[in-house]
This record gives sequence, structure tokens and C-alpha cells, in this order.
Amino acid sequence: MSGQRDVWRIVAAREIVVKLRDRNFVVSTVVTIVAIIASLAVSGFLSSRPDKVDVAIVGSDTSVVVDTANSLAADADTDTTFTARPVADRAAVEQLVREDAVDVGLVPAEPTGWQLIGKTAEDDNATTYITAAAQQIALQRNAAAAGVSLEELGRGATVTYALLEQGAVDPGLSKIVSFVFAFLFYLASVLFGMSIAQSVVEEKQNRIVEILASAMPLRQLLIGKVAGNAVLAFCQLALFVGAGLAGLAVTGKAAQLGQIAGAAGWFIVFFLVGFLALASLWAVAGSLATRSEDLQSTATPLSMLIMIVLFAGIFLTGTARVIASYVPIMSIVAMPGRLAEGTAAWWEPFIALAVMAVATYAIVVIAERIYRRSLMQTQGRLTMRQALALED
Repeated sequence: MSGQRDVWRIVAAREIVVKLRDRNFVVSTVVTIVAIIASLAVSGFLSSRPDKVDVAIVGSDTSVVVDTANSLAADADTDTTFTARPVADRAAVEQLVREDAVDVGLVPAEPTGWQLIGKTAEDDNATTYITAAAQQIALQRNAAAAGVSLEELGRGATVTYALLEQGAVDPGLSKIVSFVFAFLFYLASVLFGMSIAQSVVEEKQNRIVEILASAMPLRQLLIGKVAGNAVLAFCQLALFVGAGLAGLAVTGKAAQLGQIAGAAGWFIVFFLVGFLALASLWAVAGSLATRSEDLQSTATPLSMLIMIVLFAGIFLTGTARVIASYVPIMSIVAMPGRLAEGTAAWWEPFIALAVMAVATYAIVVIAERIYRRSLMQTQGRLTMRQALALED
């Protein structure tokens, strides 16, 4: 009797071995990991690449503005540098800008001071640092003319920045992290879920399930399929998340890595618990079908649910996002997303996980009943209501 209770281990091991021997699965996993690392490496390279701005200038005083802009950029610890290219007059400046020979032009504009010249759009670095340089030079001259020091002239104008939450994740980065969580949820749910459904319907269509049913309880068959694919999904997600965290550390996001790593850990835990419910439902979708062609119909409600969770994880904000973080299945992406943003208290994921664990247990119990009653029915496609109406 104990041997029959442990037969699910054999089924789970077979699911894992078959998947690991699937060349497409292995290749897609490796390619995804390489893509994650490469995208982060490219992002880090682009963000750290020096930004050189060529400036066409007119007049000797203009070069002082460019030199001051370089000093301000260096003080701000940026990689932005400005290179002055003296020309004869404004017409020559405009010609170089039109020909893309320089990034921007700088000419005197009496009596207001200076004018930056661009082709189709403003250069943010030029606007920031050259404008600040021109203002600093003007203040120095005005202070000298008034017979006061620059410090006296600027007294009371200092602005400091106090952060209420030290080490909080950058809002832009947290949005990217939430999107990644939602995408990984969708990818793993569909990839492994559809694999379960196809396996079930193929065994049913080829009558293999009748042989399996004579050798083991159908409950054990379902547990093995769910457990095997859950292990694979967990390992694959751990690899993806690990690659992403390593990439963040390399690209200079180490200061925010702790909070993101915590959110990623919770995401894996939430996914593992929620996937047990999703995997059971995918097995039900396969058991309700009689042929592979029926699977599209029986799996449609589940596919729609996964899409809803995907879009909820990406687009929900505010109160709606807080509510979603407690809704089973949706909480897989919503709660870790809130943790990445720093908007969830430490105790909230424990409550949400407990709620989803209870919901998962209920879903698995109902799914097992439907699976067991519909798996041996080969007359035609069934609905969930019809399957529940059948007797064991």
C-alpha cells in the first residue's frame, strides 16, 4: 500500500527526465539566461559610456562657459564632457549643427546672455550644465559689480535633499522588476502548464492512461505530474532570477540589490505555491479533452486567467494593486512587485501567501476530483460541470 502511495515519485522523476532530455527546453532556457545577462550588460555599458558633447562656439567668453560646464559636470560625478569648437560667426554655428558636425551650438544673445542652438531637439546635458555654467558666471560678475562675494550673494539659496527611505529602489527600476516578474510568471505558467495538458491528453488519446490506471491510482499520477513540473519550473525561475540579480550587481545596482533580491525570493515562493494550483488546472484542461484539437477550447479559461494576471502585474497601481496582492494567483506578481517598490509592510507577504496556500489547497482538491472523473472518459470533450456530475 505504501508503494502505491509513493508511486508519484516515479511519475515526477519521469516528467523531469523527459523535460531535461527535450532539446528545445534546454536550449530555450540557456538562450533566455544569456539574453537576460546580455541585456543587463548592454544596459550597463550604455549607462556607463561617456557622453561627449561637441559645442560650436562664437567669441572668447563662450569658451569660459564651456570650461565651467565641464567643471560642473565633473563635480556632479558624471561622465559628460563638453568639447568647444570655435567658429567665426553664428551662421557657421548653425551650419555645423544642421550638418550634425556638432551636437549643439552656443552663441552670445545680448542682453539676455547666451543661446543654445540645436537641430531638432534639446540636448539635456547641454541644457543642464551649460545653463548652470552661464548662471554661475553671471552671478560672479554681478557679485563683483555689486562689491559683494559670491557666497554673500547666494546666501539662503542652498537646497539640500533628505530621503525619508534610505536605499529605496528607484521607481523606474521597480517598474522594470514588476514587469519582469509578470513576464516570468506568464512564461513559466504557459510553458510548463501546456506541457502538462498536452501530456495528459496524449496519454488519454493513445489509451496509455488505461494502462497507467491499472498500475497506479489516478491521484498519484496527477501528483507526480504536478510535482515534477513544479520542480522544473522552480529551478528554471531560480536560474533566471539569479542571472538577473547577478547582472544588476555587475551593472552598479548593488545598493538596491538587497530589496530586489528579497522581492525576487518572495516571487519564487509565491510562484511555487500558486503553480501547484495552476498545474492542477492545466491537468484538468488536458483530462477534459479527448483529442489534442480539443485542448485549445478546454484550456481557454485558464489561458485567459494567466493573461489577466500578466496585465494586472504590469498595469495595476495604487489601491487596485494592493487588493490584487491579496488575491490568489494575482498575488504571485502583485505582492513581489509591491515589495520591490517598497510599498508593502514586512508582514503583508506572509498574509497573502497564507491566503493563496488555502486557495491552492481548495483548487487542488477540486481539480483532482475533476481529473480523476474525466480522465477515463473518451467519448468526447467534457465541461467541468459534466465532469463533476460523473461518478468515480
